[in-house]
Amino acid sequence: MFELIRANKIKSAALIIILTAVLMVLGAVLGEASAPGAWPGGLGLAGIIAIVLSLVAYFQGDSIMLTMSKARQIEHKDHPQLFNIVEEMAIAGGMPLPKVYIIDDGSLNAFATGRKPETASVAITSGLLATLNRDELQGVIAHEMGHIKNRDILFMTLAGILLGSIALMADFFLRSMWYSGGGTRRRRSSRDSGGAQAAMIIIAIVAAILAPIVARLLYLACSRRREYLADATAAMLTRYPEGLASALDKISHDRDILEVANRATAPMFIVPPVQKLKVKTRGLFSTHPPTEERIAILRAMGYGASAEDYQRAYSQLHKGAGIVPGSALRESKPVAARKASEKPTKKQRPEDRLNRAHEALDMVRRLQGFLFLTCVCGAVLKIPPGYKRPKISCPRCSATHSTSEAKPAPPAGANAASGEGEA
Repeated sequence: MFELIRANKIKSAALIIILTAVLMVLGAVLGEASAPGAWPGGLGLAGIIAIVLSLVAYFQGDSIMLTMSKARQIEHKDHPQLFNIVEEMAIAGGMPLPKVYIIDDGSLNAFATGRKPETASVAITSGLLATLNRDELQGVIAHEMGHIKNRDILFMTLAGILLGSIALMADFFLRSMWYSGGGTRRRRSSRDSGGAQAAMIIIAIVAAILAPIVARLLYLACSRRREYLADATAAMLTRYPEGLASALDKISHDRDILEVANRATAPMFIVPPVQKLKVKTRGLFSTHPPTEERIAILRAMGYGASAEDYQRAYSQLHKGAGIVPGSALRESKPVAARKASEKPTKKQRPEDRLNRAHEALDMVRRLQGFLFLTCVCGAVLKIPPGYKRPKISCPRCSATHSTSEAKPAPPAGANAASGEGEA
């Protein structure tokens, strides 16, 4: 895998350089179109934008991503099973333990971010935690750990920033042309210098339209490849490809809107999230391969869980094409897929899903500062931070309790799933 990581770094650096060059050229063209001889100014402005935003993305990109997603950091005591899974995947991949975050949202999704493995973070939605069984959750965590291991997370942040800069610069120029009607100064310059300036304006308009499209296609080509390789890494880390396949199937059929997603953060998630007034992006401009295809490849791996098994399954679907680098295939050793840790069933037992949902919701409530009070009848009352009344009644047995008896954050899994009350 060392060769794969090194190749990934080289390709990432090459793409960043290409996107920076596209941004600089676009700045020069737009500067020249704005005024004859002004191309150095446009070039310089584009360079400053690229440097400033890249530095911000490099040093603060993960913090910005987590803040925009309203993610809260959790500790082992908040959800031991989740931390155990993260620890298992970190050990399997020979990586440092990443920080773990929760997004209080009922939709199903997850992402990883960070500058390097030592400072990486994994964030998952509470809906994902409440819905997936252990094998499925392990597959999702392994996929995100695959992005960390393959050094994708910094690339995706930097490339996304540069892509956004190109789109914003082009959009600003086209809007200024529209609202100014080409500009009085531009028309005067065109009369003074013949048709040269008019031709330059046409070139600039074409460049402003094409540059974001070309840059995005370059970005998407690399993004999709990284998703395939993260899936392959997940299969190797878990030795159970069906876990991730089943998780992707559930996530892809989830229609809940991910409220915190936006154009900047959406490409980072394991599956393109459903956003307000939109559906999941498909086709040429999707940042991810078709989820159905990813599932089919994982399930076609059969009883193997090695890089070679993933390559074989990918080639079957893509008519002989490959995705795993040759160096990784040379290092690949036969790995047999393990059995499921939970007995697979066509339909989840209601009590299992209910227990997972209660654990996830209670964890979020602890993070939000809820107080917990256990009634003599066994119901657990959950009191929100803004509750001011001195007394509270149990909704099950109507017993009255003093709110001063409530305590914060009981241990994870301490609450019974049955008979819970809530205030």
